[in-house]
Amino acid sequence: MIKFLDLNTINSKYEAAFSLRFNAFLKSGYYIKGTEVKQFEHDFANYCGVKHCIGVANGLDALTLIFKGYIELGKLNLGDEVMVPANTYIATMLSILNSGLKPVFIEPDHETFNISPSEIEKHIKPSVKAILVVHLYGQLAPMLEINKIASDHNLLVIEDAAQAHGAVSISEEKKAGNLSHAAGFSFYPTKNLGTLGDAGAVTTNDDELAACIKLLHNYGSSKKYVNEKIGVNSRLDELQATFLNVKLKDLDQDNERRREIAMQYLNEIDNPKIKLPFYDGTKNHVFHVFVIRVEDRSHFTNYLEQNGIGYLIHYPIAPHHQKALLAYKNLYLPITEEIHDTVVSIPLSPILTSVEIKTIINALNDY
Repeated sequence: MIKFLDLNTINSKYEAAFSLRFNAFLKSGYYIKGTEVKQFEHDFANYCGVKHCIGVANGLDALTLIFKGYIELGKLNLGDEVMVPANTYIATMLSILNSGLKPVFIEPDHETFNISPSEIEKHIKPSVKAILVVHLYGQLAPMLEINKIASDHNLLVIEDAAQAHGAVSISEEKKAGNLSHAAGFSFYPTKNLGTLGDAGAVTTNDDELAACIKLLHNYGSSKKYVNEKIGVNSRLDELQATFLNVKLKDLDQDNERRREIAMQYLNEIDNPKIKLPFYDGTKNHVFHVFVIRVEDRSHFTNYLEQNGIGYLIHYPIAPHHQKALLAYKNLYLPITEEIHDTVVSIPLSPILTSVEIKTIINALNDY
């Protein structure tokens, strides 16, 4: 059986380093907001090319804190509308709703699955104050076009970069997390840069926003027992930061290996029943997942199971069809619904062997 994702093998090479760092952490007696968090915030900010990185508890909190920060600063108001791609994971929408804002669902580009600039322009109206862009599956959205539209209409742009750690915009020579006003990252274990639990971060070049989020994520406090704002407890865990500090140095190498495997898939999978993902061959894609499309998904996934190949579906139900978002159930979003009905993610990670890769290719060609 080829697992969809083998986290045990991915993390096994770090076992000795993790053990050493854990023992040092344990003996330090300093378990919250310590030196490991500060080190990661410094190094990840440098990696992304931004002035500020604030570690938080998870990716959803990262996005929510950005919105709440802008509300605190008066750049957004409760009830304002935020454009968001309709075909993302529901957490993206939850960050908007949990902040007291309203999502405006935008159809994606049919080829890249990322939010469509032409569709954004169709939804420009006075009540819309921001665009939440998702770099879906690890591929950067067309940020030059999106930022131009936003600038023309005085809109904030926020990146959901939870799947795009290290993706590089060649045209701008910048990484994900440095292509907007602010960005939210997740370091959930399955991410390209994943830790051993929940973790997240906000990146930004906005000094005022960074200062506000530093308060909000720590009970609204900059000094112990002195609370300036109504905040939350959403801090990056010291132990998870320790693991991230060990793994960050390998991120670019792992992303390059992901691209190599993706290119082999794209070059060698040849089956008219399978639609392969769009890729322009640059570093703008880090292939968090490799997503194909098939007409009869149940038949195809049964075939994968019979051939011992793991898979996942990102994502089986469109957000506007989720029970949690009943208010949006009548939206007409045909491209989004087609994507959600036909996508399947096949195994792709840096630890796949050449034999496993060839086995997957042969199985898909024989389907």
